[in-house]
Amino acid sequence: MIVTKLHYHQKRRELDVIFSDGVMACFSAELLRVLSPSAEVRSHGSAKLVSNKKQVAISKILPVGHYAIKLVFDDGHDSGIYSWLYLHQLSQHKEALWQQYLDKLAAANANRDSLIAVRVKP
Repeated sequence: MIVTKLHYHQKRRELDVIFSDGVMACFSAELLRVLSPSAEVRSHGSAKLVSNKKQVAISKILPVGHYAIKLVFDDGHDSGIYSWLYLHQLSQHKEALWQQYLDKLAAANANRDSLIAVRVKP
């Protein structure tokens, strides 16, 4: 699976991904941040719960060869390499993965909101 187009919507904080088969997926920056494939988040096969990222945004999208992108988030996280295969898998299971994330937050008595109030100008 190859990605043919990426488009980041800054105001909505959403990344559109179009694959070579014509399938389009839309990912929130929050989802991409909390499901980062980085070793920091996916340490030793078990995912670390990342909370308080509702307002996170993508500040840079960097190509990694012809097979992936590196996303730099405004919270400083920049170690995840998002392969085309990983993005495709996310697109296929996005709803279930998001619900699992929300369930883990609830079980840990954590939340999506920032630790401090953040005002975002329109």
